[in-house]
Amino acid sequence: MIPLAASAAVLKPSDPIPDDAISIQGPDFDLQLSFQDFMRSYERIGFQASSFAQAVKIVNKMRKWRLSDEAITPDESEDLLDPEVRANTRCNIFLGYTSNLVSSGLREVILYLVKHKLVSVLVTTAGGIEEDYIKCLGKTYLADFNLDGATLRKQGMNRIGNLVVPNDNYCKFEDWLTPLLDQMLLEQKKDGTVWSPSSFIRRLGKEINNEESIYYWAYKNDIPVFCPALTDGSIGDMIYFHSFKSPGFVLDIVQDIRSLNELARKSVKAGMIILGGGVCKHQIANAMLIRNGADYSVYINTGQEFDGSDSGARPDEAVSWGKIRAGSEAVKIYADATLVFPMLVAATFAEGSVTK
Repeated sequence: MIPLAASAAVLKPSDPIPDDAISIQGPDFDLQLSFQDFMRSYERIGFQASSFAQAVKIVNKMRKWRLSDEAITPDESEDLLDPEVRANTRCNIFLGYTSNLVSSGLREVILYLVKHKLVSVLVTTAGGIEEDYIKCLGKTYLADFNLDGATLRKQGMNRIGNLVVPNDNYCKFEDWLTPLLDQMLLEQKKDGTVWSPSSFIRRLGKEINNEESIYYWAYKNDIPVFCPALTDGSIGDMIYFHSFKSPGFVLDIVQDIRSLNELARKSVKAGMIILGGGVCKHQIANAMLIRNGADYSVYINTGQEFDGSDSGARPDEAVSWGKIRAGSEAVKIYADATLVFPMLVAATFAEGSVTK
């Protein structure tokens, strides 16, 4: 006889399964799957694959939302009552990314989004700005995570993960940037121009005049780029050196926090897509607080929450601060953005560009 206690423990009956429950099933490669069919199969794989599928749905909602989809409310602004205005009022998508991702091949993915006006606002850190311009002047190369740092230092090579950047690239950047700093300082003194990080980036995007640059397209398409930590990198080094020769150059961050927060506040709908953590993640999320939270949110990063850092925080923590609206659609994918973001863009913004 089977012991009753053991039988009861092992063979405990299940509660009824809800009718809308999704069963787990992977892709069937015996079928001829299109790329989009393959992407849709992620929903039923489980784990981070299912989070990816949720992110695809959320991004597509950001892309496709129009105010005309919503009923007019009693407190609707008169500016938004015209049917044509409602049809053209879209969700503002705020894209944030860390510096290393511009060093990587994600630069071209971000460039695609900016070139085709598929995002509304960019927020990044210093390397996310300068590495774009530097790549217009010299190439970054694939290397290895295990290269010896001391040897690389002797060779004048700078390692970013498994990438290397020749130090000559930064010298070329200094040669390009220094005359622009001279000119901007002159305009500040002569014309009273007050530079902010965003207007500084815009000016560099104009001057680089290179279609391989993210910020050239941001300049051309009037997409604002915010970088609260602009001096935390090579640009900061160049401004530091320049200050000895020509002191007095001023960058006003107050203009930018007002501009970014106002862009969030005035968005009828707002979505966040944030790759990585740190400044770019929190600066966007904090701007969303001004409007009582984002309507759609997608995080892609490898951060964990056990240390209390905002970088690793899950979306629900942002709900507690009012940075993501309670009840809104949000997901975090625990993954390296270089693996996931190209697929996410291919499945959403560029869905017509990827074929079998």
